[in-house]
Amino acid sequence: MTEPSTTETAEPARAEPIHSVLGRLRAEVAKAVVGQDGVVAGLVIALLCRGHVLLEGPPGVAKTLLVRSLGAALDLEMKRIQFTPDLMPGDVTGSVVYDPRSAEFQFRPGPVFTNLLLADEINRTPPKTQSSLLEVMEERQVSADGVTRPLPEPFLVAATQNPIEHEGTYPLPEAQVDRFLLKLTVPLPARDEELGVLRAHHAGFDPRDLGAVGIKAVAGPMELAAAREAVGRVTVTEPVLAYIVDVCRATRATPSVELGASPRGATSLLATAKAWAWLGGRDHVTPDDVKVMARPTLRHRLRLTPEAELEGVTAESVLDSVLASVPTPR
Repeated sequence: MTEPSTTETAEPARAEPIHSVLGRLRAEVAKAVVGQDGVVAGLVIALLCRGHVLLEGPPGVAKTLLVRSLGAALDLEMKRIQFTPDLMPGDVTGSVVYDPRSAEFQFRPGPVFTNLLLADEINRTPPKTQSSLLEVMEERQVSADGVTRPLPEPFLVAATQNPIEHEGTYPLPEAQVDRFLLKLTVPLPARDEELGVLRAHHAGFDPRDLGAVGIKAVAGPMELAAAREAVGRVTVTEPVLAYIVDVCRATRATPSVELGASPRGATSLLATAKAWAWLGGRDHVTPDDVKVMARPTLRHRLRLTPEAELEGVTAESVLDSVLASVPTPR
């Protein structure tokens, strides 16, 4: 792939360079993370859709390293918050403090004032602190002391959580979870990929020193803005729009589901399907694009009944059943 030129302004000549930039972005992340290409693709889709991502996986599968590598490959500011039980809302959004030099109260911005925010182990902090991200993620602003302060653009929250460790954790409330565009599961690597990880460490790879890996920033706000503009021009026919609505409504009518996908879930599925179609080189959304993005876009928005959970029903199995039962438009 060739390095994109930022001097080209004609729209037909711009599309291919932007695709090249995003391809190089994924290649740069791969310098530090072996495998996990699907998760990297999900993070790119979130950037294209101005959405946020919840990364879930067992310890040691490079969830944090993935986000740090993405930050290194982007010409954007990145900050990290390690969520702990004693973290306060002001530690996240910022707070008003007294400045003895000026004898006035001044707002001290928190780490959310950045482009890429890594919310590490977000479920280890109490709901009060988790809720401090509600306005941040939805409105992209912070309100304090009667003043509303906008966040930088672009802005993305990438949060990590461990699905198997429950002691000392606080489940995210539905309102918080619904604000994540995607929930990406980070699986254990395949044998060949795990062997590649060991080879890299044996050769001296240090995950704490990404600079030594040679990750370079290959995209910034200008490239992201151009890509988002291109995604916005992807067309969607009326039958495909109806298909998205029918899929989401079917989750609400499933007996094993207590809370199905909301209208926000439907609009999110529309956005991610358009981004996936554009990344695939198409200028229109197909039903297959909807099917590919349905699971990562909707799985975290479904709340199962207690009886269904006891029977081993999962959100993925519900979505598989829904996608198999809802008629697919031609």
